Order: sequence, then structure tokens, then C-alpha cells
Amino acid sequence: MSRLVLRKKSSSRRRSSAFWDTNVPQFDEALRNFMGRRTRWTWLACLPLALVIVACWGVAAQAQDEIMAADVQTVLDNIWVLIAAFLVIFMNAGFGMLETGFCRQKNAVNILSKNLIVFALATLAFWFIGFSFMFGAGAGFIGWGSVFLGGAPELYGLSADGGLSKDTFFLFQAAFAGTAATIVSGAVAERVKFIDFVIFSVLLTGISYPITGHWVWSGDGWLGGMGFHDFAGSTVVHSVGGWAALMGAAFLGPRIGKYQDGQVNALPGHNLSIATLGCLILWIGWFGFNPGSELAADLAVPYIAVTTNIAAAAGGVAATFISWALNGKPDLSMTINGILAGLVGITAGCYVVGYAGAFWIGLIAGIIVVLSVGFFDSIKIDDPVGAVSVHLVCGAWGTLAVGLFANPNNFTQGGEGIAGLFYGGGFAQLGLQILGILSIGLFTVVAASIFWSILKATLGIRVSPEEEMKGLDIGEHGMEAYSGFLKDTSDMSGVS
Repeated sequence: MSRLVLRKKSSSRRRSSAFWDTNVPQFDEALRNFMGRRTRWTWLACLPLALVIVACWGVAAQAQDEIMAADVQTVLDNIWVLIAAFLVIFMNAGFGMLETGFCRQKNAVNILSKNLIVFALATLAFWFIGFSFMFGAGAGFIGWGSVFLGGAPELYGLSADGGLSKDTFFLFQAAFAGTAATIVSGAVAERVKFIDFVIFSVLLTGISYPITGHWVWSGDGWLGGMGFHDFAGSTVVHSVGGWAALMGAAFLGPRIGKYQDGQVNALPGHNLSIATLGCLILWIGWFGFNPGSELAADLAVPYIAVTTNIAAAAGGVAATFISWALNGKPDLSMTINGILAGLVGITAGCYVVGYAGAFWIGLIAGIIVVLSVGFFDSIKIDDPVGAVSVHLVCGAWGTLAVGLFANPNNFTQGGEGIAGLFYGGGFAQLGLQILGILSIGLFTVVAASIFWSILKATLGIRVSPEEEMKGLDIGEHGMEAYSGFLKDTSDMSGVS
């Protein structure tokens, strides 16, 4: 296009603009007045529609926020319970270190092998059938869902629309089953055949433990329905393991040289350093055991952690001073068992007792465990690590203590309405706690006795005296835990 044409068009636009500006200004004013009136009426007409849009938008945003909050809470619940499961699984390392340190070095490989394999065995047995027996829908005595963790979540009392997933719940409960089995290992240490322990662990975690657990923790168990309370397993886990351990120790008999001429001969452990490490691992792991049993990420979790810690501390202090008073010197092994006694004792009522209740439960547990170890020695029940005293006796005490110290005014929602004898509840809750302790104990004793009897009559449950004297590491596994270290030490013995 030429410059001439552009110039002409530009001139035409200027003339048109000038004509409008100078000759018809009244048109502009009239148009502005008309548009102003029209705009005002348009906005007035749009007000109801705008209010409807704003209201709908607010409702939709609120609904979206609620949905998102529920989703976030579900994720947090599952993550927390998984972390708690990992802590409980790691407790197997604590049990392994504790038991190994409390026993003699010639049996270290055997003890470590048992504590390592027991969680694998418990996982498979619980996966195959134990989880179904324990949490499957059914009668008050035993549940049934499906083998190999099959079926919908609703079969196990779980919701398909939120809350814990079936996988999360299974892993957490499998960790508990493994704990019940590993308790047995300590009481039968240094003389049981490895194969018998393996078979017994499968039977305990696949059959006996799930049945009694169903009574309390499933939605339709008969004890739980009556009002029996055991939040994280003082009886369901620890006393069950303790009863099974007691029967194992009774069927096996004491170790060679433990009781002679009416005297109790000490067979001291070889490494209290790793026993102490094991105790500390268990103490940390218990913060998955008890707070994790809330099965949700809420403000009850830190409260339960505090009551758990108070009881552990009180138990350790009490056991230390009681053993000091009885023996003239503080006993590290009793300090360790006192801490564990406090942890076991608070496990049943950690969500329903106050801080003072947690202190007294732990303190009394620490005293009981020292006296209990002496009692079982007096009746010649040989328990190398004190597992029966810690888990059975203090587990029963902790379960009973719910009927004494349950405080309806405590922090957690689960504690509302549960009042122990010392908080105006009378003897009703105490009676239910006693019923639960006795019924679960009786069933476990009968089941464990049957299992041990069959094993003793078929495979024989005890190693030969020669193997026991030489050590189970050589006889059962063909290896030693400290072979190189001991050889080097003996070679240097003649060096001045």
C-alpha cells in the first residue's frame, strides 16, 4: 500500500473525529445517561444469581475441604500405624540382645537364631490362618475371614471407605503375634531343641494366640463384649506368651547345675552390655507397641507415650532399690527387668489411667518382678531371663490394675466411662479384669500343655546332656558366636 493512500485514510479519520467532537456532543451525553441507567438495572437483576453462585461455591468448597481432610487423616493414620508396626518389629532385636546377654556365650548363636526366625514364623502362620481366627467375623469364641489374608476388609472389622487398610492392620497385628512367640524363647533357653521351638511358635501364633486375642480385640469377642479392657496386650500378648513360656520351662525342667543340694546356683549371663542395649531397644519399641495401639494419629498418642514412659521409669527405679535392699548391691539385671516390668504393666491401661496411676502401676510392677524371680527359683522353674516374671506376672498385674486405676477423667476418649475401684467404679470392672486374666490364662495353659506334650512324646523337646554341656551353638548349629575372639584370648593367656 502506498504512502499516499495511508495519508488519505489518516486524514479521513481526523475529519470524522473532528466532526463528531465539534458538531454532535449531545449524542455522547445522551448515550452515557442511557448506558448508566441500563447498567444499574442489569446489576440489580444479577444480584440473586450472584448470591446463588456464591452460596453454591461455598458449599462445594466446604465439602471439598471435608473430603480432603478425611483423606489426609486416613493417610496419616495408616502412616503412623505402619511406623508403630516397624517399631514393634524392631523389638525383636531387643529381645534377641537381652536374651543373648542374659545367657551363656556357648548358646548365643542358638538364641539369636530363635529370635530371628520367630518373627518370620509368626508372620507366615498369622498370614495363613491366625489373622482370620483373630479378627474374622464370627462367634464370640473364634473368628473366620479367609486364609492367606483373603477377602474384603469388612470380613475383619475394617471399613472399605476409610480408616486403616487391611495391609496396615495385618502388619501391626503380625508384629504383636511375633512378640508373644519370642517371649517363650527366653524361658526355654539353653536346653530346648531348635525344631521343637519352631513348631511350637507356629502353633502358638497360628492357633492359640489368635483365639484368645479374638475374645478381646475383635468386634464380637465375648470378653470384649462384656467390658474387659486390655488396650495393648498386657494379657492378650504378654501373659499369653508368659503362660506358654511357663509351661515350656516346666516340661523341659531346669538347666544342668541350676538347682543342686537345695540351693539355687547362679548361671550368669555372659554380656550385660548387649542385655542393656536390648532393654533400651525394647523401651523405644514400646512407643510403637502402646501408642500404636490407638490405631490412629490423634492427640491420644502422646498421652499414651507419657504414661508408658512414666511406668517404665518407675519400674526400673523400684526394681533397682528393692534388689539393692535384698542383696546389698544394686543388680543391673534387675534394673533391666524392672523397666520391662513397668512397660508390660502399663500396656493394658495406658489409655485409661492418669499419670499418677501410671507411676503406681510401674512402681508396683518393679517390686513384683524382683519377688517373682525369687519365687520361681524357689519352686525350681528355671527361667534364664525372667520372662515368666516380667511378662506373665506383671502382665496379669497390669491387667488387674485397670480395675483399680482407670480414671474416667483422663485425656483419651477411649477412657470415658471406665472407672476403677480407686476412682469410684466399685468392683465391677475389677471383676471383669480378673475374669479375663483367668479365662485367657486357663485356655493358654491347656493349649500350651497339649502342644508341649505332643512334641515331647514325639520329637523330644530337650537336647542331650552332652549337647547342653558343650553348648547349643555347636550341637544345634555347628558354629560359635565368639570363636575367633575366644581363640585369640586363650592364645594370649600365657603372655606376660
